[in-house]
Order: sequence, then structure tokens, then C-alpha cells
Amino acid sequence: MILIPEKKSKPVKKFFDGFNEVILKMIDLIMLAAPYGVFALLAALVVESPSVDLFKALIWYAFTVILGLLIMIAFYNLLVWVITKKNPSFFLKGISPAQLLAFSTSSSAATLPVTMERVTEHLGVDEEVSSFVLPIGATINMDGTSLYQAVAAVFIAQAFGMDLSLGVQLGIIVTATLASIGSAAVPGAGMVMLVIVLAQAGIPEAGLALIFAIDRPLDMCRTAVNVTGDASVSMIVAKSLGRLHDPKVKDWDDNYKSN
Repeated sequence: MILIPEKKSKPVKKFFDGFNEVILKMIDLIMLAAPYGVFALLAALVVESPSVDLFKALIWYAFTVILGLLIMIAFYNLLVWVITKKNPSFFLKGISPAQLLAFSTSSSAATLPVTMERVTEHLGVDEEVSSFVLPIGATINMDGTSLYQAVAAVFIAQAFGMDLSLGVQLGIIVTATLASIGSAAVPGAGMVMLVIVLAQAGIPEAGLALIFAIDRPLDMCRTAVNVTGDASVSMIVAKSLGRLHDPKVKDWDDNYKSN
């Protein structure tokens, strides 16, 4: 599309833009209707549950996901420290407002402007690097989501008493990674893509009702990890290109003074 005249590529671009909007609206409608259906499914599971073991298992599931996300954040800090020689406290302090916004909105796309501002001004990444790396990261770098999908698939399989072979578990890892790349940067999209992971492993999709009740807080946590990954990669890319410099925080009236 770049190599052909803009006039000829414009209809193709409009088609994909419109198709993307349709998919996002479909996800919105599904997520609006999902709580009612999930309530009915969860009510049946609770009534039929012979003991409180199911609820204990949910707590362990949430603990496992959060522990995995914390390990990922620690790994990102280690990468930033080793490659860019920046202190982990410097990195976390610079990106913390974007993490907080990601946690509250559960959307990497909604957090993108704040992420770009923090990375550029507070972490010292050149604007040319951040404006290229961060939008791509917000679209395809759903590493927290991939971890959640893999853990959720194994948990649902265990809840149904399924024995997963090593090959199936490796398939879950690959499918979860690919599905997370295809997930939209909107709240709840990871739950929709989890259906693909479950179908690939032959796990009953009805098990989604087991984890939906606690999906929102976990969605908030994994979105914060996604944003952290985007910021760390942008710093590493900037360092490799010689575009990582000292932070230069702008005041609110800088543009006014320059005019």
C-alpha cells in the first residue's frame, strides 16, 4: 500500500479501518450482554458445586495469575537495568502514571497517549522511537494477556478433570501467544480470544463461566503489565539506536512560552 499511489490504496485502508471498527463494536456488544449469561452459568455451577473447593480454586487461580504478572514486571525491570543501565526505580517512577491509568481503564489503547508522554519526557526515549514502538506495542504486545490465557486454560482443564499432555500444554502456550497478539486493545478482549485457546486444546468453553466473575480485576492487572512491557521495549530500542537521553519534562505552558 505504501508503494502504490495513495489514491488507489485509500479504499483498501478505509475497508480495514471500517472492519476494525466493526470488530470492536461486536466486542462491545458481546461484553454488554456477557454479564447476564455468565450470571446464569455461574449460578448453575454454584448450585451444583458439592463444596467450597471451587471457590478456593478460584482464589489460587487469581493468585497464580498475579504472581506470574509480578514476575513479568520484575523481568522487564531486569532487562531495562541490564541493557539501558537505568535504575529500576527510575523506570517504575517514570511509567507509574501510565500503569495506574492502564489499571483503571483496562485498555492499552486508552492509555497510549499517557504512555507516550511518560516514555518520551520522563524516561528519555526519543520521540521518533516512542511514536513508532508504542503504538505497535499497544496493538500486538499483550504479554500479560497471553500469560492469563495460558493459566486460565490450564485451570479450566483441571476444573473439568482433564489431563493435559505435554504436547497440549505447548499448544496452549503457542495459541495463547498468537491469540494475545490478535486481541484488541479494549477491556475484556482477552476473554473473547480465550475461546480460541480452549477450542485448540479441546477444553469445554463452558468453563469460561468459572473465571468470568474475577476476570475484571485480573484484566486490570494484566493491562498494567502490557503497558510496562511496551515502555521497557521502547527504552531498549532507543538504547540500541543511540536515541536514549536524559529526561526532559515539559511544563504545561512550554508551548505558550515558545509562541
